[in-house]
Order: sequence, then structure tokens, then C-alpha cells
Amino acid sequence: MKSFTKLVAASVVAAVTAGAAAAESIYVPNLSYRTGPFAATGIPLMNGQRDYIAMLNARDGGIGGIEIEYDECETGYSTEKGVECYEKTKGTAVVTQPWSTGITLQVLPQTNVDQIPILAPGYGFSPMSNGETFQWAFNPPASYWDAASMILQYIADGDMSNLAGKKIAHLHLDHPYGKEPIPLFEAMAEEHGFEFLPIPVGLSEMQNQSAQWLQIRRERPDNVIMWGWGAMNAGALTEAVKTRYPMDQFIGVWWSGHDGDLVALGDDAKGYKSISWSAPAPDAPVMAAIQEQVIDAGKSDVGADELGWVFYQRGILISAMLAEGIRKAQVIHGEGDIDAVQLRDGLASLDFTQERIDEMGLTGMIAPFSTSCTDHTGHSGGWMLEWDGSQFVKASDLLQADRDAIEPLEATAAAAYAEANAPWPMNDGC
Repeated sequence: MKSFTKLVAASVVAAVTAGAAAAESIYVPNLSYRTGPFAATGIPLMNGQRDYIAMLNARDGGIGGIEIEYDECETGYSTEKGVECYEKTKGTAVVTQPWSTGITLQVLPQTNVDQIPILAPGYGFSPMSNGETFQWAFNPPASYWDAASMILQYIADGDMSNLAGKKIAHLHLDHPYGKEPIPLFEAMAEEHGFEFLPIPVGLSEMQNQSAQWLQIRRERPDNVIMWGWGAMNAGALTEAVKTRYPMDQFIGVWWSGHDGDLVALGDDAKGYKSISWSAPAPDAPVMAAIQEQVIDAGKSDVGADELGWVFYQRGILISAMLAEGIRKAQVIHGEGDIDAVQLRDGLASLDFTQERIDEMGLTGMIAPFSTSCTDHTGHSGGWMLEWDGSQFVKASDLLQADRDAIEPLEATAAAAYAEANAPWPMNDGC
């Protein structure tokens, strides 16, 4: 059976390669942010994305025999610059990777016109999961509302009734990203009887959060959930240590779980946790492949101590999802030189089974998930990672979001968005 499977796979690759003989490359731009107040988090993510593509090009000659042209357009995490980068790159790109909820929301309507898919792994507008409404947007493998649900379930020890009477603070960047989970938190607070306390942090306050932490000391919340980014994360963690807030009651979303923000705090930050759809796995086969093909060849900017960082490895996974979408599109359409419309079909057909995860060398890094015409996220679930004083380690089994609670909210939000942006094209083919 294995020999037959290999023959089928080989014939598919041969057909794709033959049909793509005239193609030179597939252009995949990334709206990066290696400068500005978010650079510390952006750099390892972008390094991981770039190194994975470089590895595929060096080891496999690209995907389906076609080189992948990875490019970065610097935004500094600015929505205005992000829109400029989108306009600059969309002409020949098969995908746009906005890397900001603000940028995502700005380009979302335009993708219907340009017919170019958005790939926003683990970020963006949570209702983009609804593929019938948002036919050009994908946010695998888990959404912000999934993250909020998993965090609450972890705090509740699996029984949401345990949250009744608790006070939960939401320390968040005062930006579309930080505000994204608020509708879910508000709905869950009303349903389960806990007090929800939003505490915004302005862009100018990221490194000086004394007012916010004074409020936390005064309010004495049972838990603080952080939706931070860039310099805000380091500022919040430093303040938490200074004010002696219990670290085991402090939990961040996956973008608030960056090794670089915690290294300087060391043991003082032990117990801090972050929900994550990815897990550090330095011994995964893909890491050895990148080491051999890219790092040892002098084609990477990553430092040796950063290879095991959550964000570097998450960048690898993000490009792996894009690469798998390209491969699936090539197989679906029988040609290698795919365009943006064809890539949409590939991204709507991701099937990260455990077998496929292992084949890609990603063992231990991500949980199985799949997308479809109607489900553009996949909802893989995630792990709670905990800082042990020197690195993040798994602190839970795989957690799952309460999709029964989330899906009606997603449907309502998607319908409201479509109505507010009418006429909005729906995907009636789903």
C-alpha cells in the first residue's frame, strides 16, 4: 500500500511539474514589520517564514517544481503603510499576508474585487472563519475567539460555572487587534456570571503602563488576560513582576508569548502562561532541514539561541500553511503555475492530518486541522504554554474552543459585517 501511495504521489508531482514547465516562480509577498515598536516580535516571525520558504527552494526546488519568490514589504505595523504595501504587491501576488488586524480589516473588502486571498494565521477578524461570507479570507488554524474561549476554559478548569463571581481583566492594546476578542468575552461574562474588566493600553503607553497596573492593583482581578503586542508585552510583564501580581494568574494570547519578552525577567516571570496553537519542538525534522539547507548555508539571520523560540517556529508553521495551500492548489488544478484564484481553492482544502504533519517534518509543532469552503479556520485547538524561567514548555493537554458557543456569534457578526458593507458578495457555491 505504501508503494502504491508513493507512486500516486509521484505521478501527481510529475503532472504538476509538466504542466508548469513555463512557470518561473510564484510570488508570495509578506507585509512585514522589522522596524518600529513591534519589531521585537516581528523579526523572529518573519525570519521563520523566510527560512522555511528558503529551505523548500533549496531542498525541493520550490513547490511542484516551481521556485517560491518570498518578498517583504515593510509596514512597521502601520495600517496606512500596510495598505500601500498591499496595493504595491497585489499585481503579481497569489496571496496577501497583512500581519495586522487593522491592515486585514482595511484590505478585506478590496480582496473581493482583486480576487486575492488573505492568509492571516491566528489573527485578523475572527468571523473570517465563515467562508460563505468571507470567501477570500483565511485565518487557520485557530481564531482570536477560539483563543479567548480556550483561556476561559483553562481558568475554569473545564467547568465554566466555576467562573461565576470572578473578576477577569482584559489588558489589551488599544488597537483593532486588542479589541478583537471583546465581543466573545462580553457574551461569555453575561452567560457565565463573571465580571469582565477591559483595560486598554494606548500605543504611547506600551512601555509605561503604571496607570493600568495601578487599576489592576485596585481592582484585584482573579485573572489578567493579556492581548498585547510588541513593546506592550515586555512592559506589562515588567509591571506584573514589579507589582508582584501572581504570575500563575496572568495569561496571554499567542502573540503575548514571546521568549524574547521574558528572557530578561528569567525566574521572576515563572508561571506566566500563553495559549498557543503552536508548540516549540526544536527536534522536529523540519528544524534539521532548515539548519542544513538555510542556516549552515549562511542564508538566515536567526541567532542560534532563537531557533527554539516560539515565534521563530510559528513563522515556520505560517509559511508551511501557505506552502501546503500552494501544493493543494497545484494538485486540484493540475498545474504548477497557479494564480491567486486557484490558491483560494488550495487554502480552502488544507488537510493537516497527523500523517501529513509528520510528512512535512512538523511533528509536535501543530495539532491536526482542516479547512473547507465553509470553514476557513479549521479550529485546531491549542496548548497552554508556561514560562519555566528560561523557556516556554507545554502546561496542558490540547485544549479546544467551545465552538457551539462561538459559531452563533460568528454568524451574527459575519451577517452584520456583510450588511454594513453591502453589496457584499457571498460564496453561494459552498
